[in-house]
Amino acid sequence: MNEPITISTRIARPVAHVWACWTAPEHIVHWNAASDDWHCPKAVNDLREGGAFCYCMAARDGSFSFDFAGTHTAVVPTQRIASTLDDGRKMEVTFTAEGDGTLVTEHFDPEDENPRDMQRSGWQAILDRFALYAGNC
Repeated sequence: MNEPITISTRIARPVAHVWACWTAPEHIVHWNAASDDWHCPKAVNDLREGGAFCYCMAARDGSFSFDFAGTHTAVVPTQRIASTLDDGRKMEVTFTAEGDGTLVTEHFDPEDENPRDMQRSGWQAILDRFALYAGNC
């Protein structure tokens, strides 16, 4: 398998706030899209080891949608979430306090259909939308 891709962002809010925005379905639906022509109309997140998550990713024009889903393999509140996606790829998100802010870092196994740079850009766009949302909610 290819080496994992790593992306990150810094948010000028405390870790507990950032964690809540990342994990609570009522927040996830507000930020989980790579661009304005996509949205996340539904999110489910059973935040525990062995718990499932499923985020519906949909084009706003109704032309396409898919479920981004998997199972959490480790959850350390306000610090780390490791998961296995339904296609077998691994991902991990860490939350690190930095002064009054939080560093959010994601590591994820790339898929084989799209170039690494495209995947990195798409995931970073979602993370950037998250940072904007979490910084302002």
